[in-house]
Amino acid sequence: MAFIRKVKTSSGATAVQIAHKQKGRIVKIIHIGSAHTEDELNVLLDIARMRLQANQLALFPEVQPALQVGIKRSFSELLWNSLREQYHRLGFGRLDDEVFEALCIARIVEPTSKLDSLRVLTDLGVKPINQNKLYRCLGKIGKQDYRKMISQACFEYASGDNLTLILYDVTTLYFEVQEEDDYRKPGMSKERRLEPQIIIGLLVDRNGFPLGLHSFEGNKAETKTILPAIEAFQALHGLSNVTIVADAAMLSASNLIALTAAGYTYIVGSRMHKVPYEIAEYQKSGEIADQQIVVSPQEGYRVIYQYRAKRAALDLRNIEKQVAKAKRALSGQIPAKRTKFLSIQTKSKQLNQKLIDKAIALAGIKGYVTNLDIPDEEVIAYYHQLFQVEASFRMAKSDLKARPVYHRKREAIEAHLTIVLAALAISRRIEHQTGMSIKQFVKLLRPIRSGIVTINGNEMLAKPEISSTVKSVLNDLASGH
Repeated sequence: MAFIRKVKTSSGATAVQIAHKQKGRIVKIIHIGSAHTEDELNVLLDIARMRLQANQLALFPEVQPALQVGIKRSFSELLWNSLREQYHRLGFGRLDDEVFEALCIARIVEPTSKLDSLRVLTDLGVKPINQNKLYRCLGKIGKQDYRKMISQACFEYASGDNLTLILYDVTTLYFEVQEEDDYRKPGMSKERRLEPQIIIGLLVDRNGFPLGLHSFEGNKAETKTILPAIEAFQALHGLSNVTIVADAAMLSASNLIALTAAGYTYIVGSRMHKVPYEIAEYQKSGEIADQQIVVSPQEGYRVIYQYRAKRAALDLRNIEKQVAKAKRALSGQIPAKRTKFLSIQTKSKQLNQKLIDKAIALAGIKGYVTNLDIPDEEVIAYYHQLFQVEASFRMAKSDLKARPVYHRKREAIEAHLTIVLAALAISRRIEHQTGMSIKQFVKLLRPIRSGIVTINGNEMLAKPEISSTVKSVLNDLASGH
């Protein structure tokens, strides 16, 4: 004979089993499951009865109840838990703000307005968040200086006092408004737009992991942004034995003097206004070789010039395209605006041959300014890691949609950027650990759904089956510090 029995487990749960008995002894036990709540126990008992009666003819078939199974709702619990784990691994849990945590994770999963983030969070299985709580959180971000705490956590994660290289660059975020204010102002746009904008300065380590984010008025010169960013970094962490890497837009004599005075070494791209004398001498003799390096010592620093044949070929192709464009503008085929090699005067237009000749002479040459006492090749290699900042900017602007579309006041914009900074740090860690883009990671995990199912009116949580591929990704994510 067979019967259903309930057994208390060591963990305090109730195990539901089907026991088979022969001659007074139990000879076989089928474990149905363990229940932690009354509802789960009722569901397991229903399933056990169904299994027990599977091979029996019902005495009254017309009144035999069928097992009614339905799906009440489903949600991406695995994705939520995976992203939440990264949030806490980075130390952001010290903020002790569940709403901020939820907004950061929603920004990664599906970047949208703060109100619409509530829909995204529901899809992740998060308990509904009151709108008033959401708006209170946005106010707290600035008042309690969440960005400072996020930056500190990022610094500690990126090896803290052992940090030796910091990369800095800027980008612009525009607003679809016509009227400017003291913060949103028209300026030199990276996206060639005319609307009011703000400037974003980003500090990252050599792997592109963010260390700090600063915003500036839209008309501020790029050279005026690096010192405030570095000074804030130094004030927060007290580091000076660090090398700062930045592109030529940050190069000014006052910046270099200030960085040196603060105890920093630096590598900054050099603006090439003319062919350096040392390179010109090689060009005259026709002896310049691929990867040729020429050094020009200056007081307190040196300028390193390098010629690369591959870069020269690319530069020359771009010059040809620009010259062809200028000629089309000259013949009236296209508008003359934003045409590089075209001189426009009151009554005439003509090719600027002097500028074309200068561009051809500079093709393939790149300059680097440094006060760092290391081999020239290492200086060049460090500088080329600036692509990591560009990669972080691309992730922030495309995957995380950093542009503050739905915000008008500065405090709201700054709160939004703090959420983006935290989301960027989580995304960068996932990318580094798994080798996947954050978009691929979300696309892989979001369809894996947990669900609330009803069995004969009783609710029960149904866990998803996880493939070996997903398990491998999650193992990669769990490794490392």
